[in-house]
Amino acid sequence: METGEEFGPWLARQLKLAGKTQAELAEELGLTRAAVSAWITGRSTPRPTVMVDIAKALGTDVGTVHTRTTDTQAGLPVTWYHRPGYLDGGRDLGNAAAFAFDADVQVLARETCQNSLDERRRNGRPVRVRYTLHELTGEVLEDFRDAILWNDLFPHYSAVSENAGNQKVGRVVDAGVRDMYEKGRLILLRVDDYNASGLTGDDYTDGKFAAVVRRQLESLKSDSGAGGSYGLGKATLWATSALGLVLINSTLSESHEGRTERRMIGRLELPWREVDGKPYAGPAWFGRPDPDSPGAEVARSWWADEETAARLHLTREGDEPGTSFLIVGAHDVAILDEKSSDADDESVDVHEEGNEDTHDIRRMHRRLVKALGRDFWAAMTGGGGRLPLLEASVRTMRNGDVVVPDEQVDPSAEQPARTRALRAYYEGTTVERVTEAGQVAARSVPLRLPLAGGTRGTLGTHQATLLVTEATGDADVPKNQVHSLRGNRMTVRKAGVSNLPLGTNPFQAVLLVGEAAGDSAPFAKEAEDFLRAAEPPEHDRWGQTEELTLRWSPSAYRRINALTYEVNSAIRELVARPKRSSREGGEALRKALTVKKARSKVKAPTGPVVPVLTELDATIGDDGEWRIAAEVSIPRGDEITPMVPVAQLEVRSGGRPKLDWAELVAVEGCDVEDGILRFTPGARRAKFRGSTDVTSHTVRTALTRLVLELRTGKGE
Repeated sequence: METGEEFGPWLARQLKLAGKTQAELAEELGLTRAAVSAWITGRSTPRPTVMVDIAKALGTDVGTVHTRTTDTQAGLPVTWYHRPGYLDGGRDLGNAAAFAFDADVQVLARETCQNSLDERRRNGRPVRVRYTLHELTGEVLEDFRDAILWNDLFPHYSAVSENAGNQKVGRVVDAGVRDMYEKGRLILLRVDDYNASGLTGDDYTDGKFAAVVRRQLESLKSDSGAGGSYGLGKATLWATSALGLVLINSTLSESHEGRTERRMIGRLELPWREVDGKPYAGPAWFGRPDPDSPGAEVARSWWADEETAARLHLTREGDEPGTSFLIVGAHDVAILDEKSSDADDESVDVHEEGNEDTHDIRRMHRRLVKALGRDFWAAMTGGGGRLPLLEASVRTMRNGDVVVPDEQVDPSAEQPARTRALRAYYEGTTVERVTEAGQVAARSVPLRLPLAGGTRGTLGTHQATLLVTEATGDADVPKNQVHSLRGNRMTVRKAGVSNLPLGTNPFQAVLLVGEAAGDSAPFAKEAEDFLRAAEPPEHDRWGQTEELTLRWSPSAYRRINALTYEVNSAIRELVARPKRSSREGGEALRKALTVKKARSKVKAPTGPVVPVLTELDATIGDDGEWRIAAEVSIPRGDEITPMVPVAQLEVRSGGRPKLDWAELVAVEGCDVEDGILRFTPGARRAKFRGSTDVTSHTVRTALTRLVLELRTGKGE
């Protein structure tokens, strides 16, 4: 017979749950208090005949006492605990962490899938993540509301709705409740992962459970290649719920209280409210009251039975470790920003608002599949004996019936060219330069890592791997872009390549940095640490961050700019069409038949000449700055006038606002001194590049147009 927890700790907890003392149990059993104390401290165990009496005293069956894999159902019932209002009168009108992200299922997919990758068990097998959209109506909806004790929650939702006009979170919650009642439906979005660690640890002390359920801004990622670092990603779960409610069922990789299966808890995020004259601070928890808490009110996790898990729509498949998050009242506000119309798509549910329904389960299904393929194609790609890190799927249901079958996300369908490139790298079939269709070129590019603590110098050079291939099969994927990723193989940065040669064939590129470049890459772990610190909470770019400044220096981000320059230069060299030899047929014949004309001598002007700006390429960088690459034509002359590049914003009237330079770098035919271009004598052209200082921007960059002028020292 399988046994769980040690008898002593298990019995002590059951007495707390039942509200009994050791002396009261001893009296019911006709034994001394010392005998019960010996059981609890582990000095002895009761005889089998006594276990029968213990089961009766605890109101359970003798099998539960023998196995001790679950708590007895006697004592304090599962209920909601709402945090009381602060004694000093302070009010929280919502969880600020949730505002770091939009109520967008694609953002949710990115953050939750990243967390599952970070919690993958290191056993060589991928973590499996499944997203289930489930619309409840009618009796199924009523049964679910009974299971979550909706009648106990309703007064709190009503109190929030009464003040909904005064603050943002209240308006969202009010809209979510109205949608459920007016349309008679509730959307559940469940995120299950398997072959993950699960929410291990105590309810209150340091551990993964407390970090997710009890705390904010705490990240317990121990792996250097982990994606998360801010402890904010979990907030997307509650941000995606119009009701602010998430239920959790976790199967643990390490036992807690002698058990691993069906560890349940719920957390509700509401703004400050007053119910029946009593103020409540905001969050609430759904669980079993902890006998050790004041008044036995604080709810802690509990070990649920299979029937309870089924009623809460949290039944997991098998006993593989991992966690299920159930988002109650899921909505996708970002649907409203989609430019394409689905009016002619028969798979889209059209409600009274037409296509403005943020609870459209078919649309949400498609957006989840698209996001997973876009951001995690590399994690889902294997090859050369290497298994993928991730398997992901999406399914959609209504009242238990399948609406859209389980759809496995196929990286080769979502990102054909890049998937081909990564597989070629894993299989060792890359080439130095693409000469035939389907080939993948590989090139090493340097990332020079700075010394920590603001010390000048370089720690070492990490060799990242750049892969380039033709963009064949990428019908709906933007071309000529680089996807950059590190250890967990989630796409962190997507960027175009500037100054491509004319006539360049469409291509796709992949940059593998840090541990993604392989264990043998020098300074791989150091590169992981550096780039992880350079990511914002959204983990969608590398650039200047507060952590980067504090741990390295305010200029450390320039190492990333230098990496980008190296990558773009390598790509331009790889995709450039090779120049034809002058001895090749037509060219040689043309020269043989051409009558050469005598060149007329052009007299070089005397005195200073003024260079002219002839080419300009400008893009918006990851941090909102303007990035420029410019070319200057220099007339023949004895003296070349130094010039000052001036960046300005185009305006309809009045003077153009001037922008400061964060960086101004000479590339060819010139030098930069204190913002002045000084040209090499005899040069006929010069190139330079730069980026503006975003702190000098008076308007959001995406809403502006850039004007670049070359002025002499006299301002001309």
